[in-house]
Amino acid sequence: MKVGQMLVSLLLLFLLTACHLTSDSSVDVSKEKGKDTMNQQLIDSAQCADTKNVLELLEKGADIDATNEHGMTTVMAATREHHTGTADALIQRGADIDIRDNNQGNVLLYAGAEGFLDIVKLAVEGGADTTLTNRYGGTALIPAAERGHVDVVKELLNNSDTDVNHINNLHWTALLEAIILGDGGRDYQKIVQILVDYGSDLSISDREGVTPLQHAKNNGYQEIVSILKESGA
Repeated sequence: MKVGQMLVSLLLLFLLTACHLTSDSSVDVSKEKGKDTMNQQLIDSAQCADTKNVLELLEKGADIDATNEHGMTTVMAATREHHTGTADALIQRGADIDIRDNNQGNVLLYAGAEGFLDIVKLAVEGGADTTLTNRYGGTALIPAAERGHVDVVKELLNNSDTDVNHINNLHWTALLEAIILGDGGRDYQKIVQILVDYGSDLSISDREGVTPLQHAKNNGYQEIVSILKESGA
């Protein structure tokens, strides 16, 4: 074979190889884009409570724990919209309920703060990590107590290993938060009683050394003052 013919043959071989590599690369990129699209459709379907489409997308290979630009998973998307059926279906299929989004919220933390008792129960039954904290350093119990969600407080303390005396970044426990940010009404009286019944430490004060009893007195919450005094404060 002449030198010229050999060079032509080598050039053709190089071009064919390059085209093959480019083709493979394009296929990989296309597959990746397709997977990303499918994952986004999965999250969107969960937000719309389209459980049927969620399950179909999972069967097609969508990632159950994929996150969007907000760090939100599919099960978190369902939780935020209070779509209990969709959240349940995802939890039953192994969705990671402990993944926190960019705002440091997850299924239990968000449901607890919003008073979504049904989803709180699903999370507890699904083995949610009750030690994980929100952006304020609080467990699910603290915002539930602050917002007056009596049944959520009861559920967390009765059916999980939630620490009743966890202290958040403000150096507040659930008891302090309920007294400082609550209105002293019946729901907050119930919450204080539940917290006390489950071992809330009445001596834990805020960062300035003000105790729950002192805060209750300062706010004029006589019923709560009575509950605390009867419990040894």
